Amino acid sequence: MQLTNESLRPQNQQNPSSQRLRPRAATKLDAAERTRLQNKARELRTRIIEVAYACGGAHVGGALSQHDILVALYYRYLNIDPARPHWDQRDRFVLSKGHGGVGHAVILADKGYFDPQLLLDSNKTGSPFGMHLDRLKVPGVDCSTGSLGHGLPLAVGIALGARVQGHKYRTYCLLSDGECHEGAVWEAAMAAGHYKTTNLTAFVDRNKLCMDGPTEKVMALEPLDGKFECFGWRVLKIDGHDFDQICDAVDTAVVETERPVMIIANTIKGKGVDFMENQTAWHYGGLDAEMRAKALASIARS
Repeated sequence: MQLTNESLRPQNQQNPSSQRLRPRAATKLDAAERTRLQNKARELRTRIIEVAYACGGAHVGGALSQHDILVALYYRYLNIDPARPHWDQRDRFVLSKGHGGVGHAVILADKGYFDPQLLLDSNKTGSPFGMHLDRLKVPGVDCSTGSLGHGLPLAVGIALGARVQGHKYRTYCLLSDGECHEGAVWEAAMAAGHYKTTNLTAFVDRNKLCMDGPTEKVMALEPLDGKFECFGWRVLKIDGHDFDQICDAVDTAVVETERPVMIIANTIKGKGVDFMENQTAWHYGGLDAEMRAKALASIARS
């Protein structure tokens, strides 16, 4: 099929639900499901710490801030099959903030894409697991990312490709707030708004800190919601650590028929580890045995 503006436009506005492979979490989050997600998030936070300790360092602060969003997606929404990582009808997930790879990897391991023990050699010679995950080496990774600003353009292209080819999967993308300083993000935002990519849901991990300090001092982003709205997105603002709010937002996004949805998730860098929370220094860092013990104890209390 030749790619034209018309072929990229939505083809099924009257019955958007037919574009989905199966119902996604149609019922409101109940107490049992909330507890299940909270327990899974706590369990996997400890694994992030263990991997960071074993490999000598990781982008741990951002991995912890994005964590609850990924847990909600992978354990409640994404239509995936670890036994078939290249299944053409799987939902796609693009971690645009590729430096959060350690957090993504522990979830992929827990889902069964590979042996979790392999992660203990991350960042070491011969390991397939680098600080930024490579889709050619790590099963379950849909896009190699790390050069900030490129994930949303990839996700928009994947969503448009699904439309042109008649595929029914959804695409999800998670950006950092710091990478919203990159111009490519706004080119992609413009394209998504223009082509009304309603099969795309994106998140901004709004922890308000980037490597060089507070985002509003480095280069002000606010009003971030207004910027995306001007590019044609529906914007939802939530607490990115509240599973009820995360799930309500995703439930809203998957039935939106007019615009792509951007979920701005207010988060805490280093969430769950008291001495890391809201600390720019923990954008990247290593842990010694004492720090590891303190971090695990803090997560256990959370």
